[in-house]
Amino acid sequence: MISRAEAIAELTASGMPFELEVTDVYGHPVRVYKNAPVSLRDIWLTAAARGDAAYSVFDDVVLTYGEAHRQVASLAAWMVEQGIKKGDRVALGMRNYPEWIVAYWALQCIGAVMVSLNAWWIADELKYALTDSGATAVIVDGERQDRMSDDLLAELGIRIAVVARGEARQGLTSWAEVTSNKTAILPDVDIKPDDDATILYTSGTTGFPKGAAGSHRNYITNMWNGQFSVALAAKMAGVTAPLASTPKPQAVALSTFPFFHIAGLCGMNANTNAGTCIITQYKWDAGDALRLVEKYKVTGFGGVPTVVRSFLEHPDFSKFDLSSIAAISQGGAPVPPDSVAKIEAEFAGKVGAANGYGLTETTAAVIGNSGANYFAKKDSVGLPSVGTDVRILDEDGNELPQGTIGEVCVYGPSNVRGYWNKPEETAKAFVNGWFHTGDAGYIDEDGYIYVVDRIKDMVLRGGENVYCVEVETVLFEHAAVRDCAVIGLPHDKLGEEVAAVLVAADGCGPSDSDAVVSFLATRLAAFKVPSKVFWHSEELPRNATGKVLKKDLRDFYSA
Repeated sequence: MISRAEAIAELTASGMPFELEVTDVYGHPVRVYKNAPVSLRDIWLTAAARGDAAYSVFDDVVLTYGEAHRQVASLAAWMVEQGIKKGDRVALGMRNYPEWIVAYWALQCIGAVMVSLNAWWIADELKYALTDSGATAVIVDGERQDRMSDDLLAELGIRIAVVARGEARQGLTSWAEVTSNKTAILPDVDIKPDDDATILYTSGTTGFPKGAAGSHRNYITNMWNGQFSVALAAKMAGVTAPLASTPKPQAVALSTFPFFHIAGLCGMNANTNAGTCIITQYKWDAGDALRLVEKYKVTGFGGVPTVVRSFLEHPDFSKFDLSSIAAISQGGAPVPPDSVAKIEAEFAGKVGAANGYGLTETTAAVIGNSGANYFAKKDSVGLPSVGTDVRILDEDGNELPQGTIGEVCVYGPSNVRGYWNKPEETAKAFVNGWFHTGDAGYIDEDGYIYVVDRIKDMVLRGGENVYCVEVETVLFEHAAVRDCAVIGLPHDKLGEEVAAVLVAADGCGPSDSDAVVSFLATRLAAFKVPSKVFWHSEELPRNATGKVLKKDLRDFYSA
């Protein structure tokens, strides 16, 4: 057995597949993978060679890698014929259909910039993203088509509109028309690592979002970080990698994160690179997910904590054969430690569970916690990826000592170059290459990172900082609580008071308030215990990535 530091040194040494080198990225010296592919186009060309292997399953219809490549080539060639060139923005908006995946790879193969449209957005929000990005073409499903009138498309200068999973109205182009050329070949294009690949709008809970401009290097770094973590775990355990000629069964992933979100997109990229079969649903359905896991022998499953919880707690959970699952991951929102414990209990240590921390601006997870350490430090998001540095800074930009809470700041090859057309916001968030996340956290004596709250969500009660996630973590342990959110409400003497908004477990409700508060009082300092408890009669409001819309709750309960 060797230490983590020794294993990293061996794996990244000169001449090794994961060799690191320092290069200039957006004007800053950054450690990058020397042998990684140049562009996402290279990733797709390798994946396409898998031919008849299953690539996507939707509504029990299978699309192979070879069939997907024929559609990718056809769509790419058609777009170039229409005048779409490298650097042009093309908006992509639909549910997790196979067509989303095909369209994405076609855009990456011609060097276009994919503008990701949130499938939850209404017409005004779609208009904002299309206007802000300067997109001249859209590829959407029938639902998004219905939110984009001909007048809106004309007003925005959208000259190309392709419609999948729905009948294209007059003047727009059908998916079948653009993917029917079975002899098409990919047009030649020179793509550099730091060329823009995507614009993803941050999942802000207030106001209009900002478009994070991600590069080909950002996404490839994310994929290589995943591969490196596997190699690192094997190296530390003394496991010898199997011979390349040894056939391995195809991995099967149930993808629940929306592809328009950074976690869903990076998951799709990684699965494609690994030759995985990707299963998606029209919308999340825990009962159907159990069926899919059993039928297709799903090996990997993950999602936001509410999704994973609904899967683990479904009344039919024990009726299905889930023995194929080898990995369960969570992210997109704080992961309750009791959810981690449930995975450990249900799968008796046979499942590799993982947690990650990242943002749109860091191209998904740049900190990870997995394996035995995941269960040993259930409330930690883990350790930084190789090549990534993390600091905890105070309000003046000074680095704080171990164990002290401050702002989590990230430096490395996963950081995007900034926000599209927003130089002031970019300068504020990206300082000398360091991305200021807006999250409060600390680092323990072993180097593990803990994220305790969004700084703006922290409650300042009578001069004491109350980190909502800490209180929520304890609330989740009470049997009466199925879901919860902790918020700050105005108080005439304290400034703010702590309030808990609870969704009751079956058979529980307001009569359990005293018991819940008493339970918290045994686990938390008195100033952290909520002085008000509200029982929410509906599901908590969340955005598409699973984050609770706390502003909505504050507005509602303040009134």
